[in-house]
Parts: sequence; C-alpha cells; structure tokens
Amino acid sequence: MLKKILAVCLSGYSALALALAGFDVVALGVDGGVSDGNLTSYLIRSDSQTQYVALDAGSLLPGIGKGLEKGSFPQVTPEAAAPYTPQGHIFRRLIGAYFISHAHLDHLAGLIIASPEDGKKTVYASNDTVLTLRNHYFNWKSWPNFSDSGNGQRLGTYRLQPVREQQRFTFGTTGLSGVMYPLSHAGYHSSMVLLADRTGAFAYFGDTGPDALEQSRQLDSVWRALGPLVANKKLKGMIIETSYPNEVSDSKLYGHLTPAWLLKELKNLQKYSGGDGSLAGLPIVISHIKPSLQQGEDRRAMIQQQLEQANDLGVKFIFMAQGDRQQF
Repeated sequence: MLKKILAVCLSGYSALALALAGFDVVALGVDGGVSDGNLTSYLIRSDSQTQYVALDAGSLLPGIGKGLEKGSFPQVTPEAAAPYTPQGHIFRRLIGAYFISHAHLDHLAGLIIASPEDGKKTVYASNDTVLTLRNHYFNWKSWPNFSDSGNGQRLGTYRLQPVREQQRFTFGTTGLSGVMYPLSHAGYHSSMVLLADRTGAFAYFGDTGPDALEQSRQLDSVWRALGPLVANKKLKGMIIETSYPNEVSDSKLYGHLTPAWLLKELKNLQKYSGGDGSLAGLPIVISHIKPSLQQGEDRRAMIQQQLEQANDLGVKFIFMAQGDRQQF
C-alpha cells in the first residue's frame, strides 16, 4: 500500500513538474544599436537543462557581468565556476550554442570580439548569414578566422552550421530544437527561430519590418505557424523588436517595427490563433529599442506607453533591462 501511495505521489509530482516546466531567459543586451555594450543578445534554456542557447550575440560578456550583478545566474558560484571566473564559466561552459538571426553588427559583435576566449561551439544561422560571417568577419582582415571554414588558417573555435528554412534542427546538447523562418529586414535577409523542448515552444525574432512595408508575406507565414501553438497554449512567449516609437515615419524605419505596426501584425496572429481574446496573457518581450541621443526623449518609455495604451489584445508586454532574468 505504501508503495502504491508513493507511486501516486511521485506520478503527481512528475505531472506538476511537467506542467510548471518552461524556459529561463536572461537578457545580455536589449538595445538596437548606438550603445555598444548593450546590444541585442538573449540566453535561453529549458528549465530541465543547464546549458543555454545564445539568441544573437551583440553583447555577451558585458551582459553576463550585469546578469551576475543582478543575481540572474543563481546556479553559478565561484566554487562551481573554477578554474574560471563566474563570468568565464557562463561564457565558456553554459552557452552551448549560438543562433544568429542575421549578420548585422549589433547582433554579432560580441561573438566576434569574445571569440579568442570561447570554447568550441556551433553557430547556427541561415546560409546567407554563415557566408557573411565567413567572408566578411572571420577572414583574417576584419578578425582572425575562429571558424572551421573560409580563408587562411582556420582556428576552428566555431562550427558555422547553415540551417534550412522550416526544417527542424537540434541545438547540440542544450535539449532544445529549432525551426527557422525567414524575415524581411528592409529587403535584407533576417530570421525568426522557434525553439522547443518537450513541454512547449518560444519564438525569437531577429529584425523585421511589417509585411505591408516590406512588400512581403514573411510575417504572415510566421503567424500561421505560431497560431496553433497559441491556441493550444504551447507557445510560452516570444521576443520581438519594436525599434522606434510611432512618431518615426514609415520611410525612416529601414526594416523595423513601431508599436502601431507591431499591434497590427499581432492582430494577424490573433486571427490564426482562434480570434478575439486568443492572445490574452501571451508574454511578449520587446527588444531592439534604438536609444535616442536627443535631450528629453526616452524612447523606451515612449514605446512602452504607446504599446500599453493601444493594447486591445490583452497580451503581456515585457521590457527587460540588461542582465534581467525572466521565466516563461
């Protein structure tokens, strides 16, 4: 009888753990340019795993340092980190793989600068991004070749792995898989990756403009893919850019979103998710806000206010600062 009770308890505990399982996200960089120590990069891991996937790598070590200051890596102690510093331990051991959404500097500068101290890892990206990394960055002109292909001596720290659109792949030993979808960024290639573990999914968007301005249906295809996941409560959250406030004209967006455009696009997601009310409570992290150098202009506050005032979808907008940790 005791064994049966114990078995039932353990079964209930396992079911509860499964229900509570999700994703752990740390923001290493949240801005969309200008501030070179705080450029777009997020770490994500499944709650059941120890290793993270780095989603873009605009700033790595400064963000890890800020995360340590804020207590966003509670599992890391000086004893566990040895022989590295806690910052080095996270960088070398806990980042298991990279996904680079596109090859603009504010999404990969940290990867390049920190590469001499990194361990062997795989960088997953579109073929276009891999070619840019190989031909224009890791070429012994812009930077030594820390990759496994391309010109000159290949130091081999990074394996550059092209990813095919809408075909599932695995992020090494992180326990996460991904499916990449193309995005249009002022006509230039960008991408979204839909990460998944056994319990749910999480969407990460690189830079993107709205379909109407990009003369594209790339976002529409993404919303069609995400819709059933929202309807079935499998999409735990997303990170998507809103680079400029509504005051910036469409002609000056250069492949980015404003609050008005984001909300218009999310209405398409709602359509594919079951209609009115289907997005209520969906966590959406707003990223890639471009800081202003004008006196008295706080773009982060402007964008937050504009999104919250016009939010008739019931989504939960989240504004992470560098070093913040959020669980989904």
